Amino acid sequence: MRGLRLVYHLGAAAMVLAVAAPARAELRISDLDVFLNDHEVTVHVVLLGVLPAGLSEGIQSGIPAHIRLDIELWQYQRMLPDRLLVTKTVERTLAYNVVTREFKVAALKGEPRLVHTTRDLRDAQRVLSDIRGVKMTPAADLDPNAVIYVRVNATTALNGENTFVARMNGMAEQTTRQSDYRTIQRIQ
Repeated sequence: MRGLRLVYHLGAAAMVLAVAAPARAELRISDLDVFLNDHEVTVHVVLLGVLPAGLSEGIQSGIPAHIRLDIELWQYQRMLPDRLLVTKTVERTLAYNVVTREFKVAALKGEPRLVHTTRDLRDAQRVLSDIRGVKMTPAADLDPNAVIYVRVNATTALNGENTFVARMNGMAEQTTRQSDYRTIQRIQ
């Protein structure tokens, strides 16, 4: 009887461990670059795994996939909480037309981008995952001695539904990345 209980407890422990182990997130922010171009702070972001395996069946059946990036410009303050300066949101969608067998990538918010249409899924993923030239703020608005950094929160989901249940089912994913600390003023 003791041996049976021990097996039961080990089985229950294994069951708890299997349930508690988080699923491996496929969405990653590969490149996060912050530039001072034309006297403006500009951000470039490249995502990897923007269309996880759980989304492909839904996309192929015509359900659109949404990607949303919340890009935040922060000012580091020693001995105080960091200060949020500017937030920009970029949203894109990928839709598949089952009749014409074409993928369409369109900007929904945050950027003036033309609709990109292709028959190749890899090309659609490339366009969907490459976010370039997001202008955060003019450099003149920032303190030249301030230490700033950028934090990006990226989410991808079928039909724009990014909930805890959707993430657990593999129908949505999210990730966050922070840039290095920078100053506007050039250090000699």
